[in-house]
Amino acid sequence: MISKQRTFAGIALISLVALAGCNAALPGQDPAATAAPVAAPTVASAPRTSGDIIAEGTLEPAHWNEIAYSVAGTVEEVLVAEGDMVEEGQILARLDSVYQKAALAQAEAGLSRAKAHLAELQAGPRTQEIEVAQTAIEGAKAQLERIQQGPRPEEIAPATAALGIAQASLQKVQEGASEDLLIAARADLANADAAVAQAQAAYDRVALQANVGELPQSLQLQQATNARQAAQARLDELSRGATAADIAIARRQVEQAQAQIDLLNAPARSSDITAAQAEINRAVAQLNLLEAGARPETIAAAEADVASAQAALDQATRGLADRELRAPFAGTATDVRLKVGDQLAPGVPVVTLADLSRFFVRTDDLTELDIARVAVDQQVAVTLDALPGREFSGTVREISLEAGDHLGDVVYDVLIELSGDDGLDGLRWGMTAVANIDTN
Repeated sequence: MISKQRTFAGIALISLVALAGCNAALPGQDPAATAAPVAAPTVASAPRTSGDIIAEGTLEPAHWNEIAYSVAGTVEEVLVAEGDMVEEGQILARLDSVYQKAALAQAEAGLSRAKAHLAELQAGPRTQEIEVAQTAIEGAKAQLERIQQGPRPEEIAPATAALGIAQASLQKVQEGASEDLLIAARADLANADAAVAQAQAAYDRVALQANVGELPQSLQLQQATNARQAAQARLDELSRGATAADIAIARRQVEQAQAQIDLLNAPARSSDITAAQAEINRAVAQLNLLEAGARPETIAAAEADVASAQAALDQATRGLADRELRAPFAGTATDVRLKVGDQLAPGVPVVTLADLSRFFVRTDDLTELDIARVAVDQQVAVTLDALPGREFSGTVREISLEAGDHLGDVVYDVLIELSGDDGLDGLRWGMTAVANIDTN
């Protein structure tokens, strides 16, 4: 800008010329009647020294930021309102995060599984697993010993007894019923006939009664008749003898019992001994494998699984964190441009956060002639159009290194920090300020 110092001098010169013109006599007026010369009024000087530079600027906070989401989503919760003071890291808003929470839970479970598998490999076999493997070896050795030694007496005795029972059963079936059994069966049938006759006589005596079916004589006759039929069937069976099928079944039972004894008494086959020895070798190998523990490459693969699961968890955690809008620093929310249900795109500012604990005046109209006289740490007196009668002290903090253009003039920005000693109450972002820079 053109220095206001020069502007003030021009205004004073014009005023003096105008006053001098007023002292000349008007046409036709008596010179004697002309008023005495009036002294030119003195132009009041500015309270600042001739080394001051005056510039206009705008009030701005010490620090501010336009905060935006890095992801798209629907606003689920708004936790800040315009004018609220917030702390660094405080949550300002949340987007819907159902899928992100599910992904986080899945990633946590995956990491737990991977860690558990790695811990199991690193811990080695459990005592119970070793004991089971040792028991398997002992069992395999005992089986080989039994094969080599042949059957034991306690194994032969039950098989021999079973063969005797089967043979006796076959003989009994082949011989048929004895005469004693037939005599007993005939006697049972005769007794049954007598019981039927007695029951029939008792029944005949009450047969004409209306409720004969409910009388005990009726039940006794039925029972006697059933017993007589059973006795007749028993006698018929004994008289008929065993069928060919009965004999065949009894003979097969004898053959099976004999085959079991033959199997027990047979000498050990080389294939059985080989199979038993192979079972011992397998059990020993299993024990050695358990005692050796996991191979290094197996543990390395499990460690890689843990690292991969941790990376997945970190990614899921970041994905959920991206659904939250947090304050990057402590300050005041000066503008909140979102509400619940809004569909947001990434990168679109939704909250303006400013640090209003300190204020600066940024000027943008100091010309290249003025800027040459301005230096960092120079003292500045600042007044605001909105707060007449108040003056704030300040200090030059920054001077731009690159020129700009202001109404065709080459200008430079200057940043002036206001002192908090004068009180910052009433100051608002964007107020117009006049800065008087002391360049002496």
